Amino acid sequence: MSTETRPSIIGTRPVRPDGYDKVAGRAIYGADVRLPGMLYGRVKRSPHAHAIIKRIDVSKALALPGVHAVVTYADFPAQREKIVQSFRGPGPSEWEVERLLARRKVLYKGHPVAAVCATDMHTAEDALDLIEVEYEVLPPVLSLQEALLPSAPILHDDGFADPIDGLFDHVDGRPTNIATRLELGSGDIEQGFREADVIIEREYETGTYHQGYIEPHNGTAMWGSDGRLTVWTSTQGAFGMRETISRVLDLPISQLRVIPAEIGGGFGAKNVMYLEPLAALLSKKCGGRPVQVRMNNQEVLEATGPTSATRSWVKLGAKRDGTIVAADVLLEYEAGAYHGSPVAGGARCSLGPYSIPNQRVVGYDIVTNKPKVAAYRAPGASASEFAVESAVDELAQELGLDPMVLRMKSPAREGTRRTDGARNGSIGTDEVIRAVMEHPHYRSELTGANRGRGVAMGFWQNGGGESSAFATVHSDGNVTLLTGSVDIGGQRAALAMQFAETMGIPYEDVNSVVADTESVGFTNNTGGSRTTFATGWAVYQAALDIREQLEKRVAAIWEVEPTDVVYDPAGAILRGPGDRTMTFKEAAGRLAHTGGMIQGHADIMSTSIGSVGACIAANIVDVEVDPVTGKVTILRYTAIQDVGRAIHPSYVEGQIQGGVAQGIGMALSEEYVYDAAGQMRNNSLLDYRMPTALDVPMIDVVLVEVPNPGHPYGVRGVGEVPIVPPLAAVANAIADAIGVRIPKLPASPRVILEHLGQA
Repeated sequence: MSTETRPSIIGTRPVRPDGYDKVAGRAIYGADVRLPGMLYGRVKRSPHAHAIIKRIDVSKALALPGVHAVVTYADFPAQREKIVQSFRGPGPSEWEVERLLARRKVLYKGHPVAAVCATDMHTAEDALDLIEVEYEVLPPVLSLQEALLPSAPILHDDGFADPIDGLFDHVDGRPTNIATRLELGSGDIEQGFREADVIIEREYETGTYHQGYIEPHNGTAMWGSDGRLTVWTSTQGAFGMRETISRVLDLPISQLRVIPAEIGGGFGAKNVMYLEPLAALLSKKCGGRPVQVRMNNQEVLEATGPTSATRSWVKLGAKRDGTIVAADVLLEYEAGAYHGSPVAGGARCSLGPYSIPNQRVVGYDIVTNKPKVAAYRAPGASASEFAVESAVDELAQELGLDPMVLRMKSPAREGTRRTDGARNGSIGTDEVIRAVMEHPHYRSELTGANRGRGVAMGFWQNGGGESSAFATVHSDGNVTLLTGSVDIGGQRAALAMQFAETMGIPYEDVNSVVADTESVGFTNNTGGSRTTFATGWAVYQAALDIREQLEKRVAAIWEVEPTDVVYDPAGAILRGPGDRTMTFKEAAGRLAHTGGMIQGHADIMSTSIGSVGACIAANIVDVEVDPVTGKVTILRYTAIQDVGRAIHPSYVEGQIQGGVAQGIGMALSEEYVYDAAGQMRNNSLLDYRMPTALDVPMIDVVLVEVPNPGHPYGVRGVGEVPIVPPLAAVANAIADAIGVRIPKLPASPRVILEHLGQA
């Protein structure tokens, strides 16, 4: 073997492959797709939050010059009596279609009832006013409190064929808005509280938050003359989109191609399908002409999935020394119009940073007359861990302990049994806690009136799943790397870096490409902090495949045994008997004309060859609260996170800073505001108050690297957990500043002044 050394590519900060085109405005996003003869679609939406559809008349719209087609629920293939596994869990397939176009009832303001396409967007917009819909308006259910009242209107009052056990089960013989109930835990919860010296019980609430992506949803579809459907869309998962479209259109997957465009932000929300099947149905009615449908920002806010509003109850029991011996958590999550809130994620992660021998978490998924919720970065965890981390701080105050000293008493470690019964693998809780307590921010003195410091921890389990990679070595020694993972956070670069590291070739020699569903094997969605880990495994295996092929084919040229040839990544060189050598570039050129170019591929289930490394983070924040106006100013922020190994540190830091900024928005300013009729009152990006650069200081990031032994380069997912600690960290800082606990987020000036007045 060679004794040559080379600098590692992993851990460096090269320019991302898609950076130049995005900066120059040449990147193609979903709304940039242009096809010959393309028609433009718009969606007719309900003005009511809850109503029965009595009649839909589209005749006047069809008579408008320039209008080519209109579709309603009746245009979907028959779906009744068929039970499927939908994205958010089991449920009638008709509900999956009803989310796209309402059937008997509309269940939220903005619920689609029809779609129209025309020669231009303005004509399509005019046609919407000509579609006549007669409604019988019903009282809406707009909060968890209302949904659980015995007198509450029942959203899904017509039942469904073949009821599923555990889904909308009757309570006391009555139908209910509780879609599902889950319970997780271990140990003896009653005994745990009997052993506790100090017990606290608290209640917390969070609002409804939107992901805040810049690019609205879109979809373009075209039926070919051969009966095959092609869809262009901004999505976090082309294969997941293909499966869902196939299901609702009753179209074989083999007849469907999905081409992912660049994506202008997703954060989990662009795993959901809203427009693509409508564009497909319209295209089919128009003889195969391509149809593009896209939303505006008002539609995005009113009719796509935000987070769940939540209520949480936390009961903690601890010994006098601060060891937590029992935890009981009750979670209620709004699902919106259809079941499937992320309450399971909230339940699994709520106690993640801790080792607690006796624990129980009960969760409820509850429907309301609001849009069906969607994933938003660490789905469910921000709300549940806000509640637990706030309660942990209150417990520390009760015990007279430093909040981080209390957290040191019961840290989750390798082998700790989590709430869901699984045991942790390698996890960096101790290292993160130590990094917090040793950081100059935590050790510094905070002075001044109405100023406070807060800390909080966060846990996310991270994802694995299926991924595919296909690499072609060209005759000049450059490589085209195809993967099925949509790039939403620099994945092209991170995957190219892992491939280049494995091969020992320059990063610049790898052309990292996001492929469509016809060009690479099945790949799960980009989400759950799975991509750099799972698709990284596929890229690594594809590189090993190429190395093995090179060894065999060069051995044939040298007329030696394949075992006598070794690929040495330290110099990107093949070594054989008698000091024979051949560089990677030489082999690429020679083999391309001797049996064809080298191609390597891998289709993997990542968790069958490696273990997902769970992620731990902690935040420190200083705030100042104006007691006259209620305004909170963030003075200083430090985010500390175990990242396994940072493949591209700049993108890791960016992920953490972005998640923190979003969490600050949840904590202080962002919320959906509805009136009594279910109309969203702040349905624009001017009125939905996301933080700007004027609201957030420079966020200092500390990368703690505890390599994940379940990955060849120690990767842990990093994108989800940054959004988890900010809610509690900011709330704890506010409590420290004014001496009053704000148990309901966002802690807007109005909420703070109300609590100060009550105090």
